[in-house]
Amino acid sequence: MKFIVDKMLGRLAKWLRLFGYDTVYFTEGSDKELVFESVRQQRILLTRDKGISKRKPLKIIFINSEKFAEQIEQLKSDLKIEIDTKKIFTRCIKCNTPLEKIEKEKVKDKVPPYTFETHDDFSYCPKCNKIYWQGSHIELAEKIIEKWQ
Repeated sequence: MKFIVDKMLGRLAKWLRLFGYDTVYFTEGSDKELVFESVRQQRILLTRDKGISKRKPLKIIFINSEKFAEQIEQLKSDLKIEIDTKKIFTRCIKCNTPLEKIEKEKVKDKVPPYTFETHDDFSYCPKCNKIYWQGSHIELAEKIIEKWQ
């Protein structure tokens, strides 16, 4: 399941990526271009824009709430999506690129010294070069996943 998310749903886009869903965050361009891209890329369009939601792309979900927890609940209900624990933290939350493992020594000068000393597993985004490790955001994600499931 692939998504394209409009600029009104940035937080949702970030979390869908964190959960491993291929999610394009569309922030530039017109509503018409957004709809076109959803069809061209065969992505489910998620929006809070009632004007866009009246168009007929391949698949569209109008997100009713401004609250993140309610948005997740709606996706669970409308699309029956689930979290696959093997896919969590496999995409860059910044640019959506699949992450790759990287040797610890290669990140020594790219992460804070304390992080380097206290962690052994690192991943990176080959597109934007962001480095990832299992920090405190893991606990927050686990709480959200617990609620989700």
